[in-house]
Amino acid sequence: MSGVTSVDGPAPQPHPPAAGADAPEQAWPAAQPTPYPVGQPTPYPVAEPDRLTRFVVRLYDRSPRWAVPLAALGCVAAGMGYALLSDPTRAAPDAAPTCLLKLTTGLDCPGCGGTRALWYVLHADLPAAARHHFLFVFALPFLAYLFVAWAGRQAFGWRLPELRLSSKVIGGFLAAWFAFSVLRNLPWAPFTALYV
Repeated sequence: MSGVTSVDGPAPQPHPPAAGADAPEQAWPAAQPTPYPVGQPTPYPVAEPDRLTRFVVRLYDRSPRWAVPLAALGCVAAGMGYALLSDPTRAAPDAAPTCLLKLTTGLDCPGCGGTRALWYVLHADLPAAARHHFLFVFALPFLAYLFVAWAGRQAFGWRLPELRLSSKVIGGFLAAWFAFSVLRNLPWAPFTALYV
């Protein structure tokens, strides 16, 4: 256990003598990282996964590669089916399920109008969809492409061109969404036109 202390890591090594000093010539080896000794506990013990995590990982390892994209597509289809069957454009504002923020405060939340916008998109009425949630309609083609690229790569090994979104672009979009969420609740024209 030479050169290692229990807490502080590697012990300090002697420095070479200064140039011109009256010391015998020595070959100083290059600094090498000192591994932890065998039997020494690692600094952070790895947590054992719980039963659910082990089950999901085992299921993922044994499932065909198209199963996860198919399950994700099923979730997307369920959301579209809900929007089509419920027809949110004809529902009362307090019809269940409803937005808790809007029900209690009367304010539009950041996602208010998204289900109605999806309904109008599915009926090819883009102006009405944009009227209910412009940012959702704007983001939809990007989200659809990201999903198709991911699902195609997972299921079939497709290599579609990557849509790289920098952190600045994502931050700008989130800032625009926050501003949209505030502006649509202001009680003065022209902001009242954004209220849904």
